[in-house]
Amino acid sequence: MPQEPKKRHSRARQGKRRASIRLSAVKSFSCPNCGSPVAPHTVCRNCGFYKGKEVVAIKVKEKKAE
Repeated sequence: MPQEPKKRHSRARQGKRRASIRLSAVKSFSCPNCGSPVAPHTVCRNCGFYKGKEVVAIKVKEKKAE
């Protein structure tokens, strides 16, 4: 059975330990095809390209002519 802590750690010590546990912002870069921001290793939602090749065909909504 694991040992239990002998004494309680202070809030300052707890905060120092948890200071390195934080969320980091997702790095993004611009799509080489259309220039919109894209997360790394993902298909561009705007144009559907990944590594210079079209992976997903994006449907374009057409406006109704009145």
